[in-house]
Amino acid sequence: MNIGFIWVLCGSAIACYPVLIPMFLKILAHPVFINLNFHMPLIVDLSHPLIMLQGENGSGKSTLLNAIHLALRGEKAEGYVYRIEANPSNPGACYLFDAEQHNPRVQLELFKEQPEMIEFLKMASHGQVMLSMFRETFPKLPEGTTLLLDEPEMALSVSNQRRILKMLQELVDQKKFRIVCATHSPILIDAPETYVINLDRHVNRNVLDSTLGIEGASTIQ
Repeated sequence: MNIGFIWVLCGSAIACYPVLIPMFLKILAHPVFINLNFHMPLIVDLSHPLIMLQGENGSGKSTLLNAIHLALRGEKAEGYVYRIEANPSNPGACYLFDAEQHNPRVQLELFKEQPEMIEFLKMASHGQVMLSMFRETFPKLPEGTTLLLDEPEMALSVSNQRRILKMLQELVDQKKFRIVCATHSPILIDAPETYVINLDRHVNRNVLDSTLGIEGASTIQ
């Protein structure tokens, strides 16, 4: 019997990575995802500590990243209805970093009392500034943070993308971070340590799966 649409965003990982607290985001309504042909409810498996959101431009990666951010902070948005399932129920601190919007080089006024930082930002390349964020800023966030990164590879060479992958792994291992990246980087997507959710490869099963809610269950492959 057809009892409706239940779509789940789940992914694949080559390596066996330790799972953090099982967590699922259930999106019951969303004004953008409806226009992208995602049927509600949409269930996102956030149980893996290092997740990559993969997809073509316009597939909904940044939209999903922002939806996760609002949900984990308990905030509201018009037309967005969601539920977080996690144990314990408090998922901890959550920060969203957009490599384009949050570039400190275009926000020098924030460092007016730190002249050495202003000098560095004026002299350094975009890539060097990004690396400094991974090396200096993110490790200072609280243990257990959920860090959401929108295209963190922006302006980074292939070798530096490998460096930030190592830094992300260290944040997971040493500070128990949960990290979700929207990315086009093959370095991040193909790494055996990452869990990839491909928004281009969604499959509508059209029926309620009996395994729904169990870790790894998915209606989007």
